[in-house]
Amino acid sequence: MTDDLLLRVEHLTTVFDLPGGPVPAVDDISFEIRAGETLGLVGESGSGKSVTALSILRLVQPPGRVAGGRVVFKGRDLSTLDERDMRRVRGADIALIFQEPMAALNPVFRIGDQIAETLLVHGRASRAQAAAAAVELLDAVRIPDAAARARDYPHQLSGGMRQRVLIATALACRPALVIADEPTTALDVTIQAEILDLLRDMKARFHLSLLLITHDLGVIAETADRVAVMYAGRIVETGPVRALFRNPSHPYTRGLLASIPGGAPGQRLKAIDGSVPRLGALPSGCAFGPRCPDRFDVCATAPPPDYPVGTDHTTKCYLHNPQSATRIPQSSDASR
Repeated sequence: MTDDLLLRVEHLTTVFDLPGGPVPAVDDISFEIRAGETLGLVGESGSGKSVTALSILRLVQPPGRVAGGRVVFKGRDLSTLDERDMRRVRGADIALIFQEPMAALNPVFRIGDQIAETLLVHGRASRAQAAAAAVELLDAVRIPDAAARARDYPHQLSGGMRQRVLIATALACRPALVIADEPTTALDVTIQAEILDLLRDMKARFHLSLLLITHDLGVIAETADRVAVMYAGRIVETGPVRALFRNPSHPYTRGLLASIPGGAPGQRLKAIDGSVPRLGALPSGCAFGPRCPDRFDVCATAPPPDYPVGTDHTTKCYLHNPQSATRIPQSSDASR
């Protein structure tokens, strides 16, 4: 991995315009991805992960809209591009692997034609070259008998095979950044492992950077270099994967790690008390405050800023305010 900065997201805010007013689904988030790096974006369902991915590519549909912030890719602010220039970025420079293949693939076109279409739209190949490249890409993502499978329709393939087709489509134009939105959610455990292994292999083979969106911390541990933990539209902790797993600094991160199954047989699973607040009805202070076992008075006053807790490791938690240092809880079994 190099230190070259590829993507910088600065204070990104995306809202949905509802009858009662704009409701933030992504609330003032910032992060960076370097060339050759995998950043894991993790959080519960509804935390804003997928909206973040769509916001980067300017694909949020009304009543949603990007209300503020910047997305800088290879030194260019994507928010300043017109739609024509933005279409040149999507698929060619930044590719998105969708969560549900059957929703992303057109059921009435052969999969080889759908992969080839990506190359044709971006002017990367002639029709004959694109057809040949589609077969090569299917072979690269380990689909057996690729030439025959290129003539199949999506419904003729298994879920794992369809996910491989989406990966092949994403890689067609050799993008610098691939955003993978829950790429293993609908797959069984064995196929999940194969898809993650494939993503790692493709990342090395094509020199990709990867934004991996998931709710599964096990996937993050196996695949990512750094991780950003998201809760209620905000990134509450960011750091290198090993540092974050060894020393989770936000109570929400500790709760997520503690809830991973793996204790003694018959032992009751741990859970985080309460539920994620509704967007538009967040508490006035820390969004996690009502569920937090370590909250104290200041937590209800205002959303906490980032506090450094290690090298390239920050957390939004008043427990790490130097004036509150004595309140930081001791390491628990959640930091395994």
